[in-house]
This record gives sequence, structure tokens and C-alpha cells, in this order.
Amino acid sequence: MSCALSVRSLGVRLGQRDVLRGVSFELQPGEFVGLLGPNGAGKSTLLKAIMGLVAGSGSVLRDSRPLADMTPKQRARELAYLPQEREVAWPVSVRTLIELGRSPYRTGFDRPREQDRLAVEAAISAMDVGTLQDRSTLELSGGERARVLIARALAQETPVLLTDEPAAGLDPAHQIALMSTFRHLACEGRTVLASLHELTLAGQWCDRVILIADGSIVAEGAPAAVLTPSNLATVYGVRAQISVTSDGLSVVPTGLV
Repeated sequence: MSCALSVRSLGVRLGQRDVLRGVSFELQPGEFVGLLGPNGAGKSTLLKAIMGLVAGSGSVLRDSRPLADMTPKQRARELAYLPQEREVAWPVSVRTLIELGRSPYRTGFDRPREQDRLAVEAAISAMDVGTLQDRSTLELSGGERARVLIARALAQETPVLLTDEPAAGLDPAHQIALMSTFRHLACEGRTVLASLHELTLAGQWCDRVILIADGSIVAEGAPAAVLTPSNLATVYGVRAQISVTSDGLSVVPTGLV
């Protein structure tokens, strides 16, 4: 069986700097994978390169088919992408913004189908934004806007979901609800790759984590095998208290090395 996403020798050079160098990994159907690393490690560039938003070397395959061979609409039916930037520049309602996630399945001014309506309703429920749906997107707080944009990506109903710091700006309850949603998607057979700074969230919810630094993969595997004192000291420059609880792996940075 083909993997959900195959990244092969991906490299990106911006100006005089190699931001990514020979990054290779595979994602399987039904996996929730955390992409970890300090600021400037190359996480955002990696996600953009997978989506073809920045030029690079190497290749990315979805179910054995190169993404570069797909049209934008075909790609949008296979991968949904939530960037780190959370800006919304136009005064539309929250519901209208979320409905844009269904654009890859519609042509011109076609009326929404029942399938579109159900996908939007499910995304609104998953992100707990039902009370916001009639408000203007310009009236939202940062955390509310983040949840609405995640809902738009969920409404796209793609086999693969890429998200860049989706938990940033969310309160603890909504962070946990978000991780639970990603876990549910994985249980349905879909694939989630999420860039995260919250190490405990990654340790408790992800099947696997990929740790990168200086544009290269440092370690990859189960959270307990990757989030070790040695790796955290080397990559993040911190000491950490690591424990296994009933909820999973807990990682608490306690100081600088």
C-alpha cells in the first residue's frame, strides 16, 4: 500500500542560506505526526515546500503521485494546509470563510451540496465556533480567528492535513480539543502533520514526532524515543523534566543547559 505522503531529499535555499537540506520522511494513513524544532529550524519552510509554495529540490509524492504533476484544484483535494499566519483581510462572516474550504469541490457559482453543508457543520462543531458563525471575521480575537481558520481547513476534508503551529494562541481547553480532533481524523484513516512548539501536547497526542534543527532531521520516532533529555539539550538548549503519566508523555523545560 502506498504511503499517504512521501518527502524525498527536499532542499530549499533562500538567499545564501540552505534552509532545508535533504529532508526525507514518509507519512502513513492514520498517523498524527508532530513536526518539532526550535524557531528557525525550518519547520514552516518544510510545510510550504511540501505544498509547492516555495521552490526547492527533491520531490513530494501523494499516494505515489508527484504533487508537482497535480493542478492546484487537484492538490487542494488531497492536502489541506493551515499556515502560521492567521490574518484575514476581508470582512466576511465566519461561516462564509469556513465554507471556502469546500472550494476545491465546486465549480464557479454552483450552489453548495448537502455534502458541503455537512462538512462545514462538522468543522464548525469540531472547532466550537457555532456561536461565532454569523460574526464578521474582522471582529474575532486571535484565538477565535485561529479556530475559525482551522475549521476552514477541516471543512476541506482532505486525506492529508498540514498545519503550522495550530495550537498557538489557543487556550488550554481548545488546545486539547484540537489535539483530540486531530487524533479523531487519524483514527478515521486520515493523516495529520502538525508543527508544534508545545512538547507535552506532542508527547501525549502524536503517534510519531519528527525533530528538526538547522534544516535537517535530528531524530524521528515515537515521542518517548525522540523527546529525550539529550535531544532536548542539543536541539533546544534546555534541561527538561520528562515523565510518563496516565495521559502520556509530559515534557516540562526547567532551565537552560
